[in-house]
Amino acid sequence: MTVNRAAVPEAGAESSGVLGRVRVPNPRSTRELIEGERFTVGRRIIHRLRRPASPPDWVLVVSVMALVFIGLIFVFSSSFAISQELHGNTRYFALRQLIGAGIGLVAFLLLARIDYRIWQRLSSPIIWVSLLLLAAVLVPGIGHEENGATRWIQFGSLPALQPSEFAKLAICIYVAAWLAAKGDEIKRIPLGLAPFCMIIGVIGGLLMLEPDLGTFAAIACTGVVMFFLAGAALRHMVMLLVGGSAVLFAIVAGAGYGMERIRTFFNAEDVAQEAGFQIINLVSTLGSGGLTGVGLGASRQKFFYVPSAHTDGVFAIIGEETGMLGAMIVLTIFAVLIYRGIRAGMRAEDRFGTLLAFGIVAWFALQAFFNVAGVMRTIVLTGIPLPFLSFGSSALISSMAAAGILVSISRHGRGRMPDLADPPLHDAAPTRDVAPMRETKQPGPSPFHSGRGDGS
Repeated sequence: MTVNRAAVPEAGAESSGVLGRVRVPNPRSTRELIEGERFTVGRRIIHRLRRPASPPDWVLVVSVMALVFIGLIFVFSSSFAISQELHGNTRYFALRQLIGAGIGLVAFLLLARIDYRIWQRLSSPIIWVSLLLLAAVLVPGIGHEENGATRWIQFGSLPALQPSEFAKLAICIYVAAWLAAKGDEIKRIPLGLAPFCMIIGVIGGLLMLEPDLGTFAAIACTGVVMFFLAGAALRHMVMLLVGGSAVLFAIVAGAGYGMERIRTFFNAEDVAQEAGFQIINLVSTLGSGGLTGVGLGASRQKFFYVPSAHTDGVFAIIGEETGMLGAMIVLTIFAVLIYRGIRAGMRAEDRFGTLLAFGIVAWFALQAFFNVAGVMRTIVLTGIPLPFLSFGSSALISSMAAAGILVSISRHGRGRMPDLADPPLHDAAPTRDVAPMRETKQPGPSPFHSGRGDGS
């Protein structure tokens, strides 16, 4: 078989990104074409789908499916009272979440099947689409306002779309591709710290115009974790944390609702019937379940004692109905998901896969921490949903799509954790080349054999 070399791009080809060029590896195994064939986009996708891969990480898959299933149960349990009050249908929010879970399942299965390296090439278009959607939210007639915030896009009677949820996945993909292409250059301020701040600043600026401080904090923290794990200089991390803290303080001080939340956090009992109503009832709801809970579906606090019980307060309802044991089971499943995600990142074949896996894991872990800690009154209540569990079709679809990419990374990994003797992974190298196994010491000659080959 002859290969049409004219149709095969050179290894290490570069594609333009939002803030610069992103170098993308060109695996030889997916570029070799039979003479006379055209290398179309459709054929490229088919090559990706047919590429041999290992079985998926079933522990990771089961963890995701378990969280989605638990989320569907408790969205219905926590929302049927407010669904009846607002829409005259006890299953209104549950059905919408079920539709989101169905779409998310399709995205999960599809992205788990596709080789994750394709997203490195599409990182620039993905971030541009995300920016356009975030800007479209602010356009009158397109953006949908609710509770004083314009965070959704509404087209007729279709379910509202929340672009900020998909921006979390977009920023993970783009930052992973950008950091993988930069390599050690990120240790230089003009090529590393400054462009990184610009990337986060553009996304954050659009989010704060909605306003959505919680999502901005989650995206910024996820990006910082990825920047640190990519090998950023320690002094740059100190500068980033100090400068970011100052910017966050200025934003919170400038936004009236931010300072109000902080004051309520410290003095909730003084305004128990006003701003502190939600915080106090979240804590009491979580603790009222005791060890085993009051029973599935038997929550009393969901009858308008906990505002947003199906979104921000779903973990409190889980604690009330299933007790400390049920809450600990949910947290354990999250811990397993995070561990298997880190494991997939450690086994990834290239730098992009490692950074993307760590970014997705950081996103899930930080959001879970912010939500659970807010319900327990450990930190200020941010309004960030609990991944896979809180009501929100956009959040559920985005989270399941990200989990599908995690599964894809696990399928195309090296099959083992890297050893200290393994060479570093380079983006320009063929991505299907696995790291060599350690050399084993050859056994010496048998004491019962002379080694001359004559049998004596």
